[in-house]
Amino acid sequence: MPDGGAPAAPAEGASAEGAPTVGASAEGASAVSASAEGASAEGAPTVGASAEGASAVSASAEGASAEGASAEGASAVSASAVSASAPSASTASSVSTASSAPSAAELLAFARRIAANAELVASLPLDPEGRTWLRLEGPGGSEAWLIGWPPGTGTGWHDHGGSHGAFAAAAGELTEQSLAAQLPTEGWKTLELADGVDRHRRLPPGRGRAFGPHHVHQVFNASEDRHAVSVHAYYPPLPLMRRYSRTGPLLRLEQIERAEEWA
Repeated sequence: MPDGGAPAAPAEGASAEGAPTVGASAEGASAVSASAEGASAEGAPTVGASAEGASAVSASAEGASAEGASAEGASAVSASAVSASAPSASTASSVSTASSAPSAAELLAFARRIAANAELVASLPLDPEGRTWLRLEGPGGSEAWLIGWPPGTGTGWHDHGGSHGAFAAAAGELTEQSLAAQLPTEGWKTLELADGVDRHRRLPPGRGRAFGPHHVHQVFNASEDRHAVSVHAYYPPLPLMRRYSRTGPLLRLEQIERAEEWA
């Protein structure tokens, strides 16, 4: 199952969501510098964000690329001018596929709808020792899960391999810690986070959130005595997940999991 691993909830006061060295230029915006493993952040690429969770990456190190996002966790689409002539068959096919893909907002609507299905939520077996899950059929070919969270369990820091998605709480309450910065996907092992990139939210039953393809977060059940249940959906189905560890402002890439490992 994606979002696997079950680190306990972080101690109160621990910072959330890992990112390189970041100086924010707007609410949720940040400049991020990435360093090679064991090296300082000096001389590493920087990221400047223009909106919460959105950033433009100026890469100076090999393996980093320039990217831009326009909303929290969501990437911006730069569209070229459309020719007045009829599109080719391949272009028409591409446009049709893109238009049929569920958006993050549609995935959130799906997650909330399933979270409100009391009979389905109650059918999920709960285990006091570890998370449980059911695979669901998501809209438009998306991947979806119903997940049970015993007290104190969580995901650890991770991304979603370029997929966008959404999740919603169905029972109990979940806590999400996330980064309002877009991290380079290649060319680094350790990043230093600056102040202002951490975001924290609590998700009681019925509450959810959508996110874009560059979202990095961890989710956990902070309750000491109550299970939580949630619904998650991703599109395209997760090809991989990058897992991170965090110590203070330092975020370290620990592992890349691929979809075949969850089968």
